Amino acid sequence: MCRNIRPLHNFAPPATEDEVDAAALQYVRKVSGSAKPSQANQAAFDRAVAEVAHATRHLLDSLVTTAPPKDREVEAEKARARAAVRYAR
Repeated sequence: MCRNIRPLHNFAPPATEDEVDAAALQYVRKVSGSAKPSQANQAAFDRAVAEVAHATRHLLDSLVTTAPPKDREVEAEKARARAAVRYAR
């Protein structure tokens, strides 16, 4: 369920709000054990996603590194190459 959470730090361009929200949603889904909460739990679920996204944005804004930013396309290509090796039959 959490396979869609990707590293968001030290990329050029920086992580977007949509990426932060998607990571927060995946985290809350994993922790709650529910991909789609019941109507009774929807408000709590949505609040948790918003709070995790907020904390994630603060974390990303506070982190410091001396490493050069990574290129998203280069990293995606590396991931595709690893997957090709892993799933080759």
